[in-house]
Amino acid sequence: MKIQKRHIVLAALVLALGAAVFINWQFSDSGASLIHEASKELGAATYVNADTSTDDEVANVSKQTTKAEEYFAKATTERQQAYDTAVETAKETLELADSSDEAKTQAVQQLNKLEDNLVIQSNIESLLKGKGFSECLCLISEDSCTVCVIKEELVDDAPLIIKDAVLSQMDIDFNSITIIDV
Repeated sequence: MKIQKRHIVLAALVLALGAAVFINWQFSDSGASLIHEASKELGAATYVNADTSTDDEVANVSKQTTKAEEYFAKATTERQQAYDTAVETAKETLELADSSDEAKTQAVQQLNKLEDNLVIQSNIESLLKGKGFSECLCLISEDSCTVCVIKEELVDDAPLIIKDAVLSQMDIDFNSITIIDV
C-alpha cells in the first residue's frame, strides 16, 4: 500500500506542478502581451516624437518668429540711426569754427565712447551668436547692459551664458546686466 500511496502522491504532485506551469504560461503570455502593448504606448517613437501641434499652433509659432525677426531688424535699424545721428552731431561740433576747445574735446570723447560701445556691442552679439543664439541685440548704457534674445532660446543656462559673454567684454556689475526675451 505504501507504494500505491507514493505513486498517488507523486502523480498528484506532477499534476499540480503541470497545472501550475500551465497557469503560469497562460498568465505570462497575456501578461507579456499587456506589457508589450503598454510598451508600445509608452515608449513608442510615434507617441514620444509625434507632432501633435495643430495648424493654429504652427501659425502662432511662425507669427512669434516673424515678430521676433521684425523686432530685431527694427531695433538694429533704430540703434544704427541713433549712432549715425550722434556721430553727425559730434562731427558738426568739431567742424564748427565757433566751437570752443572744450566742446571739441567733449565731441571727440563722445565719438570715442560711441565707437567703443559699438565695438563692445558687436563683440557681445557675435559671442552670443557663436554660442547658439540665432538672434540677439545688445544695448549698452552708462552703467548697465541689456541683451535681447528670442524667448525660445532662453533655456536653463542661457542667462549665465549671456552674462558671461557681457562680463568678458565689459567691466560692470553682474546685476547690471538685464536679459529681455522677445
